[in-house]
Amino acid sequence: MASISNTILYVSQKVYGKLGLYSSSIRIWESLFALPFAYMGMILANQSWPGLEIFIWITAAMFGARTLAMSANRLINAKEDSLNPRTQNRHIPQGLLNSKEVLAMMGVGLIIFLVSASQLNTLALALAPITAVYITIYSFAKYYTWGCNFILGIALSIAPAGAWIGVTGQIEWQTVLLSAAVALWAGGFDIIYACTDYNFDKENGIHSVPARFGISGALKIVKVMHSLSAILLLILAIVLSLGYFFYIGWFIAVILLIYENRLVNPNDLSKVGIAFFRVNSYISIQLLIFTSLSLVF
Repeated sequence: MASISNTILYVSQKVYGKLGLYSSSIRIWESLFALPFAYMGMILANQSWPGLEIFIWITAAMFGARTLAMSANRLINAKEDSLNPRTQNRHIPQGLLNSKEVLAMMGVGLIIFLVSASQLNTLALALAPITAVYITIYSFAKYYTWGCNFILGIALSIAPAGAWIGVTGQIEWQTVLLSAAVALWAGGFDIIYACTDYNFDKENGIHSVPARFGISGALKIVKVMHSLSAILLLILAIVLSLGYFFYIGWFIAVILLIYENRLVNPNDLSKVGIAFFRVNSYISIQLLIFTSLSLVF
């Protein structure tokens, strides 16, 4: 993962200058995790394409939320990032961005998020400040509880729920199924990634599932979480009477989850980068594609 980040950082500096630094700081490419699920929530809520205007505002809301959350994360974790060999190449430790610039990014992200929510419906706007607070402060969790990985999973699960509400203006119980599946999936892959910081976290009093239960125990927990996530997605398909294309996507997702969990073991964390970014990106993108097809055919 470090080599990928360094390459993207170098290219962004050369091509886009300061704007590229802002984009790489919030790891915009990791939007491939949550954004497809937001679009899933959007089309499932409407049972079809909801129109270009709603699509644009949901996309803008997602961009604003990610900018706010990741900028806050970089600011909150700046001190520890400068000490951790894995994160010393990040923008604040390297002096590429300063705290004021990152704080300004938070402000821009918050404005985009709130304005976008206001263009969707009243409930979306009413819930937006609560969401903004949650995704801003979740980065503090690892200083206080080993449940921080679950808290991050919940943060990502807001994406499909928010998109659903953005379309319907209502909180519906089907939304809970989709969001719970995403929370378990995302919390699981965050635990996998946290395994790479096991020694640093233990030495510096940082909380995480691996630090609490050991790498072996943590990976067992991930298997349970990903199994439950797959079950919830299957229940969602049955409840919403989705077409057979969704089941194809679901089956592929299950295979990819099995592959992801087999890539990493307590004695070999060398493939965490593949498991964390590449496999999870495939899972979310192909699920969106097959969900869309299931509503068309």
